[in-house]
Amino acid sequence: MKNVLIFAAMPAQIYSPFESFNFSNSKCFLTGQTLNSPEERIQVFPQWLMSRYNLEDQPFKLLDETMATYKDLKIPCNAAINEQYLEPLEAEIAAAFDHGYEAVKALDDQKLFQWAGKLLYGIIFNEIQAGIRLQHAQGEEFNISQSIIHKFSNLHLMLQTLNLPLALEGFKPYTLCLFKVDNKEDVFGYRDEINTLTFSLRIKDFGLIICLQDNGANGSYHKEMLEKIGDQQLHPIQFEEVNARFFYSAYLFNRLPEYEIMPVDDTIYIEAAPLRGTSSKPLFDDWVNKIYGQVLENFWKNWGYLLLEIIKNPNSPMSFLFDANGDFVSAQAIELPR
Repeated sequence: MKNVLIFAAMPAQIYSPFESFNFSNSKCFLTGQTLNSPEERIQVFPQWLMSRYNLEDQPFKLLDETMATYKDLKIPCNAAINEQYLEPLEAEIAAAFDHGYEAVKALDDQKLFQWAGKLLYGIIFNEIQAGIRLQHAQGEEFNISQSIIHKFSNLHLMLQTLNLPLALEGFKPYTLCLFKVDNKEDVFGYRDEINTLTFSLRIKDFGLIICLQDNGANGSYHKEMLEKIGDQQLHPIQFEEVNARFFYSAYLFNRLPEYEIMPVDDTIYIEAAPLRGTSSKPLFDDWVNKIYGQVLENFWKNWGYLLLEIIKNPNSPMSFLFDANGDFVSAQAIELPR
């Protein structure tokens, strides 16, 4: 009988880029594997999305005020990892986005989270690289707050549901809300806030908002609003009002989710610690209408509403979502350009 060599399978290993703080183009962003070539990179905004909305040469402003284009934003990625995990995800998301709201609604939430998370993490990766370059050029060490590192690390951990046997025990790390929106045909409305890990996309006949690292807290915070809207179609100005509410509440959210990681056999189990923790402080800081009004002014730029108009009544900011009685306003009742 011939000798047979038996190799034990290596247990799955979580990659933690923020421990070594290695953001070079020589390591795969998802796995940390050393790449064969610095050319082994993928687009942050997928090619199908850029082609569909002619984004390639559109300007994209980074936090250090430098300008890039959408097509400039890339991340290092092992070719086999891309082929096995990311390309099938992109194909599934692209097909659903092509069909619109109903097809997107039928997608598994986690896939939308992974897709948006990879995109936002790709922007973070580029921002960190730009920050490191800038600080080094000034002869300084790159500095970033511990709370931001904590959030980014958690997002990267959850992204590894793509390629590792991670089991999230009875929780979702995100809030995800999908709305039917009466958009113009060619609209491409993208927003993000990397400090709060909030993502928003308005295209086709839908709008998507994801708080990527809140364990569902923002969804609970806006429960009453979401129940009133239900499956009803929104006018774009209404969607942007929902957007403003989520982006502001994500800013008010004052917890850093903590997770316990437990490898058991071939699976890595992740449990979320209760958000309340030992603090008696509410999960969200106080809502201040004047600050919310400033956020809303920014989201309503297309329609030209100014802060003074929005908070004319300081106790009840202007709303296209709800009337004076708090009832939902039908999109058809709104006479504004889309």
